[in-house]
Amino acid sequence: MEEGDGETFYAMFALHFFHWRPQEFIMLPLREKAAVVAMIDRRLADMKRRQ
Repeated sequence: MEEGDGETFYAMFALHFFHWRPQEFIMLPLREKAAVVAMIDRRLADMKRRQ
């Protein structure tokens, strides 16, 4: 994964935590993908805060 490749990062996160195939994330409509990204960001912030 190249630095700055956000979509790949979020697809990887969706694979590991939601058990989605990367294509399932990549093929989401833009609004749904934005909502998923926001949820992932919130989960990451919560995980960081708990450390």
